[in-house]
Amino acid sequence: MQDDVPAFDALILAGGRSSRLGGVPKQGLLFRGTTLLGRALAAAEGARATVIVGPDPGPLPPGVLTCREEPEFAGPAAAIATGLDVLDRAGAGAPHTLVLACDMPLVSGAVRTLLHELSTGLEAGSYVAFAADENGAGRMQPLAGIYSTDMLKKSARGMAATGRLVNGSVRSLLASLDVQLVAVPAAYTADVDTWDDAAALGIAAGSPDVEDVDGAGRGRS
Repeated sequence: MQDDVPAFDALILAGGRSSRLGGVPKQGLLFRGTTLLGRALAAAEGARATVIVGPDPGPLPPGVLTCREEPEFAGPAAAIATGLDVLDRAGAGAPHTLVLACDMPLVSGAVRTLLHELSTGLEAGSYVAFAADENGAGRMQPLAGIYSTDMLKKSARGMAATGRLVNGSVRSLLASLDVQLVAVPAAYTADVDTWDDAAALGIAAGSPDVEDVDGAGRGRS
């Protein structure tokens, strides 16, 4: 990690229903012999403090915190708010928070790009990956972003105070933030929602045998 990157904490979301995977937890799927949760943790390397929001994942690296949003499956906005509270209670106080979903096996490339933008930006803002194709078209991926911690907390408090946090959208949580989009290759934010997605990325439940697909977003099991 670059020495000149401003301090950040990390918040990894790993508590979804995985309904389109038949309930198979995404965080346990294997890619190149490592679980998707393990790859998200690796992408967040360099964080001062890290919290995983989701069910108990089993053994974790020393110092990694865990929690669960209440009620369970209350959505990513509620999960982010819960993770921020846990980081706060643990004494974490980095000015920025990296927010990652655990279902993007190549997200480390996006994180490197986001942190580079953060380190070279004239003002400490919030940066979100914009998955761009060869024609420049793409989509915003708010669960691959690095945000002003204070502004993220303020927005979460506001949504909670008005009863909008539970089952609220991430876009609603970010509506009041000054977000700058950062173009990254689409492969970096390719996520696993269905078994077709998993197959396209070379992922299969319980099978670590996948082809190296750096930058390509394709492989085979």
